Amino acid sequence: GQMTLKGLSQQVTSTGGYGISQGYEQLKQECLRRGVLFEDPDFPACNSSLFFSENPAIPFVWKRPGDIVKDPKFIVGGATRTDICQGDLGDCWLLAAIASLTLNEKTLARVVPLDQNFGPDYAGIFHFQFWQHNEWLDVVIDDRLPTFKGRLVFLHSAELNEFWSALLEKAYAKLNGSYESLKGGSTIEAMEDFTGGIGETYDVKEAPDNFYEILGKALKRCSMVGCSIDTSSAAESEARTPFGLVKGHAYSVTGIEEVSYRGQQVQLIRIRNPWGQVEWNGPWSDNSAEWRLVSPSEQRRLSQAAQDDGEFWMKFEDFKVHFDKVEICNLTPDALEDSTAHKWEVAIHQGSWVRGATAGGCRNFLGK
Repeated sequence: GQMTLKGLSQQVTSTGGYGISQGYEQLKQECLRRGVLFEDPDFPACNSSLFFSENPAIPFVWKRPGDIVKDPKFIVGGATRTDICQGDLGDCWLLAAIASLTLNEKTLARVVPLDQNFGPDYAGIFHFQFWQHNEWLDVVIDDRLPTFKGRLVFLHSAELNEFWSALLEKAYAKLNGSYESLKGGSTIEAMEDFTGGIGETYDVKEAPDNFYEILGKALKRCSMVGCSIDTSSAAESEARTPFGLVKGHAYSVTGIEEVSYRGQQVQLIRIRNPWGQVEWNGPWSDNSAEWRLVSPSEQRRLSQAAQDDGEFWMKFEDFKVHFDKVEICNLTPDALEDSTAHKWEVAIHQGSWVRGATAGGCRNFLGK
């Protein structure tokens, strides 16, 4: 059996800061020296890390990636939005933000340090960085993940041996106190935690005339963009419309393009469902008749491949009819209406993880 690491991490649980975190490196080296795999005393592999209000209905088994698959990898073929498939937790809002994060390599690499792997210096320890209280916090976790019947219960990748997204969700659960505290939240909060950017929300039905240009500009400058359909009652949450869209569910906007169709330019928008399936079935959806009248080179340019991966194109007019809310998180301070560029410098401060003080619970009920 493996010895576990206790005691050591008490004095160095997680010193924050940017780049290489002393806490992470120190813990990792100590584990390697002692030939043990890290076990995080602050976020243990037990029910308290899963739930604060209930016990799980099914017995989850915590397993390390190497116990789930033969050849675990941190990232396979780049971190892409297909690596984000929703499990049994209502955190689509978080997944939509993670999907947006993968569209920008620089922001992704800051949240998900890419030099982590299951290679020779693997010690069961990983770390991720979030922007909290005006500084970057480095959150260290062990890689024990909740499973049922040998499969991940929560966020997972379409590639079964790829674990960066499940580990990122775990680090964010630790930051928020438990997996259950990720149940309700807003995409914009997660986007701000991933970037330190500034969020703005648009009501689609009242959006300005140049809304299409605004969204195009946001994506071009790597702002993160999410969208959703309002629900009129709790019962409607996650209800599917006849068009294959889901109410009360957070989607990410992953592209915006004009396409020539029957001699006209048509405005299209690309949306992704974090479930990794269930797609719009109206005009311009995968396999719809419209695509047959678009040249193969245009289809390639829009990388339009009909896959049941949760991602689909829609005509912008249809998007405005069906969606209600758009959330944009800007990484630079210039407003989207303004064409002159401003740059800000982010000052990096040392942050530390203090249990009970900086480790908060769910962001929805700050008053409690």
